Amino acid sequence: MEESQELALTQLRKSVEKLSSSTEGYEKPTLMRFLVARSMDSDKAAKMFVDWQKWRASMVPPTGIPDSEVKNELEFRKICLQGPTKSGHPLVLVISSKHFPSKDQVTFKKFVVYVLDKTIASGIKGKEVGDEKLVSVIDLANITLKNVDARGLIIAFQFLQSYYPERLAKCYILHMPGFFVTVWKFVCRFLDKATQEKIVIVTEGEQRKFEEEIGVDALPEEYGGRAKLTAIQDVLPQASPVVLTNNNVNS
Repeated sequence: MEESQELALTQLRKSVEKLSSSTEGYEKPTLMRFLVARSMDSDKAAKMFVDWQKWRASMVPPTGIPDSEVKNELEFRKICLQGPTKSGHPLVLVISSKHFPSKDQVTFKKFVVYVLDKTIASGIKGKEVGDEKLVSVIDLANITLKNVDARGLIIAFQFLQSYYPERLAKCYILHMPGFFVTVWKFVCRFLDKATQEKIVIVTEGEQRKFEEEIGVDALPEEYGGRAKLTAIQDVLPQASPVVLTNNNVNS
């Protein structure tokens, strides 16, 4: 690791202590994600890190969110976990035509965490090395107004931005209908520049490029690949959710 990065890490640890918290148990790859997300500004990274710790403690049990707490969301089988992609990342696929805005926002937020945790954990092999990211595909084919959930999209992206720094490798949006363009422009008002730069709206002429970037071994057959479509709840956990919080425990 470069000397400048080591210095930034040292400053981050000190800044976290000033905020009455600690980085004990968290290794360099985890801490570096917060620094990168805040352009190597140790004070801003420290605040983000401490905010994340508090959020995690209030939102997620030590053993992660169980299927039973989000069963109403899981029953639609709208989220599939595939991969790895050609870039080596797990692929989370959102089938939007099976989604309906939730009346229970607390449960929906837990569902977002459940999906992100399980997807990221599936890409970690034993110990975090710093490049454990996810690739997302949001398929808007056959959606109607009943499926449109701007608030849900905003929550998911804001969770990624605030609590999962440097976890999103790329997000592809497929089959965007004309009426959804206005919705998407509204959602983008809540996304930071770094997140927007990772989002690709795939047009009909770019389908082949999309398939090549993801890789046929990760893409389900329904999307031009060779893999079987697998609902996220049918994928066995690859790592404990603890891996996402404390490196001394299991990562």
